[in-house]
Amino acid sequence: MEKLWSTWRSHYIDGFKDHTGDEECIFCAAAEQDETSDDSLVVYKGELAFLIMNLYPYNGGHVMIVPKRHISDIKELTEEEFAEIYKIIQKTVRALDDTMKPQGYNIGANIGKVSGAGIDQHIHFHIVPRWDGDTNFMTTIGEIKVISQDLLDVKNRLQKALLER
Repeated sequence: MEKLWSTWRSHYIDGFKDHTGDEECIFCAAAEQDETSDDSLVVYKGELAFLIMNLYPYNGGHVMIVPKRHISDIKELTEEEFAEIYKIIQKTVRALDDTMKPQGYNIGANIGKVSGAGIDQHIHFHIVPRWDGDTNFMTTIGEIKVISQDLLDVKNRLQKALLER
């Protein structure tokens, strides 16, 4: 089996400070933001969780579902939180299908720093839309990921699609 190394990812992960308790959690801060503001990446808010654009996406439309409660361990999620997170995942996939027409998805969570979680102190779940050929020479050789969609444009399209559901 051949392996391709994406060493750029380790530079991204290393860019985050270790959580000492002194820094404000970016997800807790985002939970307080007005999702209608163009200055916020929050797309949708539920009662217990919210949907936010990933500022450093793997692909256009890469979003995260985050519980509002500050926890890092999946075992701490209540049944109600997990149910709402799952409902938001389903709604978001439908909205992405409507707006971006991906051919597939990666959906999951990186739990703990060693698993690749850039922000490991507040659990979150990723939805990454995928298309055939979305990895090309720029990614594999140039160590550069080209994202052709504007975050604010994608956010606005997703909000519209979620409101229609």
